[in-house]
Amino acid sequence: MARVWIRAVLASPDTELAGVVDRVPAHAEALVHRLGVPGTPTGHDLAALAAATRPDAVVDVTVPEAHLPVTLAALALGLPVLGEKPVAATVPEALRLAAASEAAGELFMVSQSRRYNRHLDALRHCAHLLGRPGILTTDFFRAPHFGGFRETMAHPLLLDMAIHPFDTARWLLNADPVSVRCEEYNPSWSWYAGDAAATAVFEMAGGIRYVYNGSWCSGGLETSWNGAWRLSAELGSAVWDGEGPPETELHESEGRLPPQSGTGSDDGAPEGVAGALAEFVHALRTGVTPTGEVHHNVLSLAMVTAAVASARTDRRVHIEPLLDEAVAEALATATGPEAARLRAWPSTGEALAVTPKGLNRAG
Repeated sequence: MARVWIRAVLASPDTELAGVVDRVPAHAEALVHRLGVPGTPTGHDLAALAAATRPDAVVDVTVPEAHLPVTLAALALGLPVLGEKPVAATVPEALRLAAASEAAGELFMVSQSRRYNRHLDALRHCAHLLGRPGILTTDFFRAPHFGGFRETMAHPLLLDMAIHPFDTARWLLNADPVSVRCEEYNPSWSWYAGDAAATAVFEMAGGIRYVYNGSWCSGGLETSWNGAWRLSAELGSAVWDGEGPPETELHESEGRLPPQSGTGSDDGAPEGVAGALAEFVHALRTGVTPTGEVHHNVLSLAMVTAAVASARTDRRVHIEPLLDEAVAEALATATGPEAARLRAWPSTGEALAVTPKGLNRAG
């Protein structure tokens, strides 16, 4: 992913690569040579390289377990951060980062890169035309042979992949999760050590249901990496195969809605990682809150955590008490202004629903 992000930074007309940090300096040096920018400063210490290069922001492409220390360090240096998903390794760590962002007065945005897709944007536009949503479903069936850590994980599908559709469901419905009932299982032919298949039923705000049905060991007639989507709403239904334009049909209508190309935004807008980078830069320049701002993103990780907990315990898991427990755990390790911000939250739900003042300062 470092290669993907560096290419995006180099390709963007709005960004320049100030430097590359890696725990192993030789890795950073080899990377910038491989990508054709051998003169780029490199190092193993973020603070030292930041002092030497004076960057405007940090892109964190580390493993999830490193998101907390790397982002805390960057925020402490007065640098806004654009980080890879998930926001952190755990929900308590994610809440600490939300509080740290508040305390520092700096933006921390999480890149949910699969949101930046013109056909997904069109599906969201269709959803608005169909009135009150009732049921949203995602089918995801693929059979990748990754090798490495994914094939030894306890919950490979839920932990490594499901956060993308879970986050997308929140965005499409403009609704947050209330509870989930999830079952995990492993087909007899699976080459994964952990459960590579899952079915999760989320209750979303307003009584909407979101149903995720997926497998990472189902070859033949595979879905898109984005999955296959269906929305059933008050006035009709919409479907999206994850690749082409969505299709929409109204109740009691002889025809279908005309093809939707988006919400009126530029169809030439950057997609994927490039889209996330563009929104991050726009947020820093204008002060507009980006869709992946940390407070807005914590609940996507909470959906994954709750689904895993439900599968482990064979029961419905409610999101609110999960968040309350996470705050208590976060307070046990947080210090200084970060801890003070956590203690000042009226409630976890209220804190995550409103972007605090002082973030996203225009510059």
